[in-house]
Amino acid sequence: MNQLTGRKIVVMGGTSGIGLAAARQLAADGASVVVTGRNPGKIARVRQDNASLKAESVDASSSQALSAFYHSLGSFDDLVLSVSGAKGAGPFGALDPAELLAGFQEKFFAQLCAAQAALPYLRKDGSLTFISAISARAANPGTAGLAAINGAIEAMVKPLAKELRPLRVNAISPGAVETPWWDSLPRNVRDDLLQQTAASSMVGRNGTAEELGSAVAFVIANGFVSGTVLEVDGGLHLS
Repeated sequence: MNQLTGRKIVVMGGTSGIGLAAARQLAADGASVVVTGRNPGKIARVRQDNASLKAESVDASSSQALSAFYHSLGSFDDLVLSVSGAKGAGPFGALDPAELLAGFQEKFFAQLCAAQAALPYLRKDGSLTFISAISARAANPGTAGLAAINGAIEAMVKPLAKELRPLRVNAISPGAVETPWWDSLPRNVRDDLLQQTAASSMVGRNGTAEELGSAVAFVIANGFVSGTVLEVDGGLHLS
């Protein structure tokens, strides 16, 4: 029997990109999956295109919304935090502290608060999986702000794994993955950046959301993985 069969899993930020790919993989592996998001259009598309998934509108930055959602859901086995934002990038000399703070609020604090609010409902020996980014440990100019945001997420993994045990706490650290995350950039800038990251990768290309989704499924299904930040970046951290 698949180790995920019958598990009840929540994917916060699961209406597109890595979160949605992870949700689809988890459902294909037999789990009962609830995805959340804030964009009504994305939620509607998930409901229309993915009969195996349940989609709910939840603002992960709102403690009241989180509390109401978890209370209505009841107990569950695993939580995946794929909530993200697009702020915090750019040359350090021109980095706007207000934009960086907004980046922290959209990703770091949203993931932290969603994890904290889930604890009374999350199975004690279940799992908690954060989604960070390889910018936390790479050396790419223009990513100091992103490194700070994702580094803060990854820094929580080991102490939380020890504090919350037997709950397993891990993070997936993606490299450049071609998802809608890049769509806020002008098309020519987006294409140039993706070409650069593909050229820097040890495998000669960028990743896919499905490859990251399978990594999420792995750390949830493997009960012997905890306190780990799993790099799924095509070796980008080596460049």
